[in-house]
Amino acid sequence: MKLLLDTHALLWWWKDDARLSKRAAAAIADEANTVLVSAASAWEIATKHRIGKLPGAEIAVRDFNTLIASDGFTHLAITHQHALKAGAFESAHRDPFDRMLVAQSLIEGATLVTDDAVMKGFRARCFW
Repeated sequence: MKLLLDTHALLWWWKDDARLSKRAAAAIADEANTVLVSAASAWEIATKHRIGKLPGAEIAVRDFNTLIASDGFTHLAITHQHALKAGAFESAHRDPFDRMLVAQSLIEGATLVTDDAVMKGFRARCFW
């Protein structure tokens, strides 16, 4: 299965946080699955840390690439196709990070690992 991690799922994975469902953690840990991490998550983590909404994320910001590589995850760049899809959604949901992650999950055929019910409103395949 191809999985795309929502930013909170990625952070909870790194922190071994109990809010990450056992089902999601097992799927992320399963080496048979391809786990994608969007550039949008790096952008979101850096932005929220800078404005004080994500205290304690210094390591995630500083060592993002190393953390992704050590977990065997795959970086997912943002393409113009992703950007056009994210910008075209009719949904009133304004979060640019969420819109990009949904667009990427749809275009890449990946299941979005998220606990955010709003994502289902975009008709993305979600897993938790």
